[in-house]
Amino acid sequence: MNYLSAENLKRSFGERVLFEEITFGIDRGQKVALVAKNGTGKTSLLRILAGLEPPETGEVVTRNGITLGYLQQEPELNPEHSVMDAIFDPTNEIMSVVREYEEAMLDEGDPERMQRSFDAMDRHNAWDIEAQAKEILTSLNITDFDQKIKTLSGGQIKRVAMSKMLIEQPDLMILDEPTNHLDIEMIEWLEGFLASSERTILMVTHDRVFLDEVCDMILELDNGQLYKHKGNYSTYLNNRATRQEVEAANVDKAKNLYRKELEWMRRQPKARTTKSKSREDAFYDTEKVAKTNLKKDELTMEVNMQRMGSKILELHKVRKAYGDNVLLDGFDFKFRKGERIGIVGANGSGKSTLLKMIMEQIEPDGGKIVKGETIHFGYYGQDGLNLKEGKRVKEVITDIAEFIPLKKGKTISAAQLLERFLFPRSQHFQYVEKLSGGEKKRLYLLTVLIANPNFLILDEPTNDLDLLSLNVLEDFLMEFEGCILIVTHDRHFMNKLVDQLFIFEGNGKIRGFVGNYDKYRAALDEDKKQKATAKKVQKETESLASKGKMGFNEKREFGLLEVEIPKLEKRKAELTSEMESVVDDHEKLMKISEEFQRISDELEEKELRWLELSELEG
Repeated sequence: MNYLSAENLKRSFGERVLFEEITFGIDRGQKVALVAKNGTGKTSLLRILAGLEPPETGEVVTRNGITLGYLQQEPELNPEHSVMDAIFDPTNEIMSVVREYEEAMLDEGDPERMQRSFDAMDRHNAWDIEAQAKEILTSLNITDFDQKIKTLSGGQIKRVAMSKMLIEQPDLMILDEPTNHLDIEMIEWLEGFLASSERTILMVTHDRVFLDEVCDMILELDNGQLYKHKGNYSTYLNNRATRQEVEAANVDKAKNLYRKELEWMRRQPKARTTKSKSREDAFYDTEKVAKTNLKKDELTMEVNMQRMGSKILELHKVRKAYGDNVLLDGFDFKFRKGERIGIVGANGSGKSTLLKMIMEQIEPDGGKIVKGETIHFGYYGQDGLNLKEGKRVKEVITDIAEFIPLKKGKTISAAQLLERFLFPRSQHFQYVEKLSGGEKKRLYLLTVLIANPNFLILDEPTNDLDLLSLNVLEDFLMEFEGCILIVTHDRHFMNKLVDQLFIFEGNGKIRGFVGNYDKYRAALDEDKKQKATAKKVQKETESLASKGKMGFNEKREFGLLEVEIPKLEKRKAELTSEMESVVDDHEKLMKISEEFQRISDELEEKELRWLELSELEG
């Protein structure tokens, strides 16, 4: 059953066409991801599908009667509402059903209304809606349900909006970067929730593990065209590679044919026959394919790294707390050359605070942080670029340097470096505020790397970066010879780059772990399994110990068995004698044998039970 159809959609930004003639459909139960480079119109397309923006051409048709929910990157909720008010606002269909049910229960004179409201509660599964809401909010680390929206951070507001959508359960959910502002534990919970849900989903996310686990179709927006791939993200990567190989082969073939046909075109007189006209039309089609630019954007990073001495970074008994909330309590660590450390923990546990203390943006309450003389930090914070309004893209780089030193004594101009970072010349004089969120993050990352750091401190560097930028950033960091300290919720990114972890467990406790995130999760699962086994054994032991001597019923049963067992033994002996006396009478022998077997089985069962009760008696 088709839920949504998009026909011949077009969207442009000034003279730049983001996409045109985009056509696709989403069927019931599908979980679809839209992938594309930053600045190519992903969010614009989602807003058009959600009905928040009109397309320049084409139309979007949704099936009659279906409900559609849209989670924006920066949701807008009433600042005066409490968390629960925001979840259950007056326009919420399920809450309307609950209110109607409550009113119908008071209207005892209208049994038909009561039955209708009862049926509606069943249909919307609304009986325990408040409990469901609190469970989902708690899973997303929102625990103060009476807190005003205006007092929440941007990340908390995103999580409240996410909870609202999951509770309302629209038929089609459109999610723009649903994993942003979630810690890894929340992402894994949301991943399981959506993967097991029967809801229809269209999402934009750069979390590759999330894409693999949740989605069954990938829509790729590339150079204004839309490609459809059945399967998850890993399948999509294979399909895309195959498609690109076929495209390259077709272009090579067209180029060879184009050279021959071009010679023919030049020889022909102006007067054309019908046959010549047909061949001429085919020539222009071939020319279009032959001149297709298959050159893929490649983000290259060849920045130099300053020399690193033996003393790098030392943390001695570092403490930090905000009131009763203890984030670090006597944390010690000495960094060594080439160490790559990831930081994981719940939101608010102190991950970013540690990075800011290292960068001297926040003072520790106790202890000290000592930086080596040769250490030059490259810090990428969550706050992004802090620029005056009216700054142009190129000016952001030239304010740092007109020419940037690269490896092996080479230099590169600011304009050339911007092009390597996928900013074409047409964007160099564009105002920074006009860039997409992902383009701003990529520009910020560039300003960090061109300073030639030897110690990178990265706080959520993957947020809003497109998949191309993520893959190349990973490749660059794999070759980076300095130290890296990363806070990220991107499990794929962390698995590829880090070799040990700082686990922020809360109440100031930080535990070290050697290995990447997958190894940590495996160790955690094994630990849980062992604890569950130990708990089960303890429970069984306590259960046996708590029984002690037999109770009244066990004593009564034990007494009966001591009477019944001798009777059965006696009857079994009698039957043995009877079988010996009727050995020549086959009919009687069969009848006695059947009783003998029944008595034997019953005797065995009662003897086993007698043994159990006698052990219990001790």
